[in-house]
Amino acid sequence: MVFDLDDTLYLERDYVLSGLNAVGQWAAGALGINGLGEVMRGRFDAGCRTRIFDHSLKDMGLEAHPETIGRMLAAYRQHRPTIRLAPDTEQFLASRDDATGFAVITDGFLDAQRRKIRALGLYGRGIHLGICTDKWGRECWKPNPRAFEHVEQWFGRSGRDLTYVADNPSKDFNAPRLLGWNTVQIARPERIHVSVTTHVPADRIIESLEEL
Repeated sequence: MVFDLDDTLYLERDYVLSGLNAVGQWAAGALGINGLGEVMRGRFDAGCRTRIFDHSLKDMGLEAHPETIGRMLAAYRQHRPTIRLAPDTEQFLASRDDATGFAVITDGFLDAQRRKIRALGLYGRGIHLGICTDKWGRECWKPNPRAFEHVEQWFGRSGRDLTYVADNPSKDFNAPRLLGWNTVQIARPERIHVSVTTHVPADRIIESLEEL
């Protein structure tokens, strides 16, 4: 069984809020800007999903210089995330079948995704293989099939022997469906990506891993 990471095994909003808090702490120490973390969180809670750094700086009457934004991005991606598995994920992995292989395929910037995997302790919870697609370059992010083909080679299984559980039908299910895998969309009510304009649907939709 193969899982996506963000909004599948844990809530991605928790990572975002952890990162914004880290950027706020960095800004207070490095730039002497107090309260930026709270402003950014307010914007996020209000539904802002793009250019949150730029807009938050402007909210505070500050210039959003490219160099400053770059340093904020670095602080966000390189912070040690304060996140935890969703309760149903913890229960699912704790009761996993030892005869089943488990893997994770996740997009996103390599260092950030590796930090998430470490913070969640996935390798100590029965995940045998973790693939951060960015290690091969952005062109290998989903829907590129490379990671899925790697899983097939690593486990020596293919087709209906494999199941991919993920949240985002705009990119997650293209490759596994072409390869003949089972596909399951987990639509957590608190997920970030709720609406998508184009998508390849999964075979079934669930709201919790308890339904697997």
